[in-house]
Amino acid sequence: MASQRRVGYLWDTLYGWVDSGSGGFTPADPSLGLQPISHHIAHADTKRRFHEAVQVSPLADVLSPLKAGLAQEDDLLRVHTTEHVEWIRSQSDNVKGGDAGDGASPLGRGGYDIARRASGGAIEAVRAVVNGDVDTAYALINPPGHHAERARGMGFCLFNNVSVATAYARDVLGLSRVAIVDWDVHHGNGTQDIWWEDPSVLTISLHQDRCFPPESGFREDNGVGAGGGAALNIPLPPGSGNAVYERAMRDVVIPALEAFQPELIVVASGFDASAMDPLARQMVTQRGFKMLTRLLLDAADSLCQGDVVFIQEGGYSPYYVPVCGLGVLEVLTGVDTGFGDPYSPVLDPQGVDDLYEHQRIEVAEAQKLVKNVPRP
Repeated sequence: MASQRRVGYLWDTLYGWVDSGSGGFTPADPSLGLQPISHHIAHADTKRRFHEAVQVSPLADVLSPLKAGLAQEDDLLRVHTTEHVEWIRSQSDNVKGGDAGDGASPLGRGGYDIARRASGGAIEAVRAVVNGDVDTAYALINPPGHHAERARGMGFCLFNNVSVATAYARDVLGLSRVAIVDWDVHHGNGTQDIWWEDPSVLTISLHQDRCFPPESGFREDNGVGAGGGAALNIPLPPGSGNAVYERAMRDVVIPALEAFQPELIVVASGFDASAMDPLARQMVTQRGFKMLTRLLLDAADSLCQGDVVFIQEGGYSPYYVPVCGLGVLEVLTGVDTGFGDPYSPVLDPQGVDDLYEHQRIEVAEAQKLVKNVPRP
């Protein structure tokens, strides 16, 4: 099946022009001993390297190029407040830029339009899949989005790209049930915030427990009102690798999708759960991300005619993000790049496939939430 898929692929040169400032993680501040540095941890080069790896691989000949447009203000306002959109616009107009809303996410001059192009890229990928132009799609967009809440940006995120595209699928394309599966290592707090009371969108977040935001993403956070049960959090212990993520996918994510019966699955695809990422302490390798992709493709085939869209979120290792990304695209296309995982000789002996009792317990506890998922 995988070898027959028409796979859309989206990148825009301006995604590589995102200005994340001169600090390393937060803005530089001499009074705190925080020195300027040429590469912020979320520097756009990491995703550009992913794109360039695609271009020199056999994937370039089989992917169907998609072109990003600018999300319109109406698209943004389906999920964000007017005040937030105006804040990003005003910060973007400053000669030296500004901040996304949390005091720690630099926003360069002109960043508003690049962020609109990221949300627009997510919309285009969803539109192409739902309308049948391609079977599935990978939108390699930047900046990321899943931390952006309805009323503020945070965690390097300006607009919630996945939610903008999901709202477009519902309100413009006419879908009634969409599932968002977020395997970025950090909790998708913004996505949860936006859909907190809405039973038509199932939000599933696989993340490292208390990594970021530190007081967010607990199993008890399960949605409220009509949206009760539609927010499903799977916090995993630090050190969780391929086997733990596979257990969570098989025991929690897929049963939740089967209960919910989505018409479309949107994957918030971050690669910061990788064993080489500087912003988390998980142990997933390329092999693990390929496994997660296969399982979700199989679920989409059985539930929603294969309609699944992958939208880029985080991932901060300039070495390993391209490797993990190529692995996902290999599964989507059925084409082997021949590159393999050049880091596997170093990573595989480090326990990336271990599954310990405390990890089993955490997955089993999350499994209990499946019964709360809204049924059609």
